[in-house]
Amino acid sequence: MEPEARLRQVGAVRDDPGASPQALLDALTALRLLREELAAWEPDLISAARARGVSWAALAPALGVASRQAAERRYLRLNPSASGESTGEGRVRAQRDRRAGDRAVATWARENSSSLRRLAGQVSAAGGLDSESAGRVERALGDNDATALLSPLAAANQQLEAGHEELAAEVAAITEHTDRLRRDAIDSRRPVTG
Repeated sequence: MEPEARLRQVGAVRDDPGASPQALLDALTALRLLREELAAWEPDLISAARARGVSWAALAPALGVASRQAAERRYLRLNPSASGESTGEGRVRAQRDRRAGDRAVATWARENSSSLRRLAGQVSAAGGLDSESAGRVERALGDNDATALLSPLAAANQQLEAGHEELAAEVAAITEHTDRLRRDAIDSRRPVTG
């Protein structure tokens, strides 16, 4: 049954003082199915709004919540997990952990921008990279944010290992360091138990 038909059924029974017990049960079933269907639409609509540039702050009143944080939390609770968390709170926690790790890495990258740019220049000049990897490194070098260099450097590392071992080792060390920064940022958010 279409959502509109379910809605009409529920409304008709609600407005009928002489509705039979079976009609009331059928209307309640229709209402539950309608509620489930509408609930499934909400994360899709939120995703579409976000993809079109709508801010969390603008979404909050539309979702009936008081803040941008509450809007995002609601979305994370409703949206299926791509990373394996089984509960909405787990998805909220995972998202916040990821952001904490991203902030730690971004801070480090900004503080070490000149070293990262020097290394990216050497990787770009070393040769041996396929055109896609070389293009990614060069585009990242043109970015104002040094954080943009990390992913292209890590992706180019395998191609560097043959013939440019020292550069490959330097890139690998940076990748390991940023991974450790992410883990440390996440660990610092977790309460100490014991």
